[in-house]
Amino acid sequence: MLHRSLGHRAPLLWLGLPLIAGLAAESVVPPGAVGGILAAAAAACSGAWAGSFKHPRLWAALLIGGLAFAGAAAGVLARARLPAWRELPPREARLGLRVDRLFAAAYAERTAGLATVTAAEPHLRDLVGQRVYFSLVLPAGIAPPIRSAGLETVGVLASLPPSPPADTFEGYLAAAGINFRLSRGRVLAVPDPGSAYHRFCAAAAAQFHAWLGLGIAEKRPALAALLRAMMLGQTRELSEEQHGLFMQSGTMHLFAISGLNIGVVAGSLQALLLLLRLPAWPRFIFGAALLWLFVDITGAAPSAVRAFVMAVFFQAAFVLRRPRNLLAALAVSALLVLLIAPLQVFGASFLMSYGIVAALLLLGLPLGEAWLKRWTPWRALPAAAWQRGHHWVAAGWRFLVLAVAVGVATSLVSILTGLQYFGLLTPGGFAANLVLIPAAMAVTLAGFASLACGLAGWETGAVLANHAGALVLLVIESAVRFGVQVPGAFFAARFAAPWVGPVALGALMLALILGYAGNWEKRAGGWWPPFAVVALTLVVGVHYGPPP
Repeated sequence: MLHRSLGHRAPLLWLGLPLIAGLAAESVVPPGAVGGILAAAAAACSGAWAGSFKHPRLWAALLIGGLAFAGAAAGVLARARLPAWRELPPREARLGLRVDRLFAAAYAERTAGLATVTAAEPHLRDLVGQRVYFSLVLPAGIAPPIRSAGLETVGVLASLPPSPPADTFEGYLAAAGINFRLSRGRVLAVPDPGSAYHRFCAAAAAQFHAWLGLGIAEKRPALAALLRAMMLGQTRELSEEQHGLFMQSGTMHLFAISGLNIGVVAGSLQALLLLLRLPAWPRFIFGAALLWLFVDITGAAPSAVRAFVMAVFFQAAFVLRRPRNLLAALAVSALLVLLIAPLQVFGASFLMSYGIVAALLLLGLPLGEAWLKRWTPWRALPAAAWQRGHHWVAAGWRFLVLAVAVGVATSLVSILTGLQYFGLLTPGGFAANLVLIPAAMAVTLAGFASLACGLAGWETGAVLANHAGALVLLVIESAVRFGVQVPGAFFAARFAAPWVGPVALGALMLALILGYAGNWEKRAGGWWPPFAVVALTLVVGVHYGPPP
């Protein structure tokens, strides 16, 4: 008999996986070959369409090949590199920019973020439409810009290297589709202050910031910074010590607006709308709209947008009365994200978020159910004869077993991504996350209650919620501070070669998918292949200690 978490179908994986494979091959595709690759993709997909299901194997091969070609072409087109700029030295440039995303600047008189070039001098006209990273000085009297604002700027424009190391800031920019850096300059003017909607989002973010500090910002500013980071993604407020503590403990992901935070907020919104006795469809529509508004107010980070898409598809299954299939929701959200922004597949947050959720669904839940099948308390006693204590103990045991199984599965991905992007191996992160993830969910609930009370005009309620969240955060910070002092909780490590990380992560994902497809039966290797992939990588593919 299959476990409840096995046997879920996700047909869109047939589209998503070859598309990802094609995008991964984008770096070896010459820009001039895009036309031929698109023609090959069209021919293969047309052949698959014409063949329909008469020859299933040929149909599958043509479809997979066509989507892989389409992914490679989409990656080249989205990257939009200008080959002529590779050999050119940095130069001064006056550019018009439209702000797409803002980063925390090192100093109050600076602004930094990602933008699209909207205007350039005649000899730089080929830069129009290119995306750039900017870090510029704000003259006195000019307020920091918001998203969608138009800027007139001057600075030193430099082309980024085509394949920088993944664990560097340039690697992050390249993964985001950024080809240029504009720095050592200033903002000349802000002719367009931004759309009315984005001005509203900026004002709402400032108000959220104020509400989340009520009652605690003056007396315990460090805890207020943690609460704001967890709810709004404002990690710039964390001190260097706090950054170091949570990075070394493998729990820095708690402060990224991603699946955990968005999932808790989505569930809280649905519960609140359910109390208002809204019917299913209006509750779904209003809930999705409010959830997107929260995501946009916090800055619409890619990880938050992906979590929003996944949450909406999962909630849609309830409204449409479909079986709850998290695997299908994961596949459709990943495909939709890649169709809109294909270069996200190269980002650390994409690989970490989707990889961890995939490990949770493909390995964690089935493994936990297999452990429960081996032993549960009072198996010989009929459930009808259980008393309240029996039910409480059984529920606690089930939660503990599933939490450990999910932690074991997701740690396989976090081990490889931690080495790839942070140069750290955090054995203590497994135990820390088992305890701190439920605590972080409690903090997110308190933060949501604080914002809800603020919106309702009840500041006393917001103060109470902030104190509750701060109390849990104090316990979290104290536990992390103690944990990183344990010998072996973390140490520096790195892959022996740049290709080891992507290959190991790809092999792990393949092992997870094949194991799930084979119902984790012994004849297919059982539960061990994913663990063997990670163990082999740690033994032969990793250098331990700080870099030379």
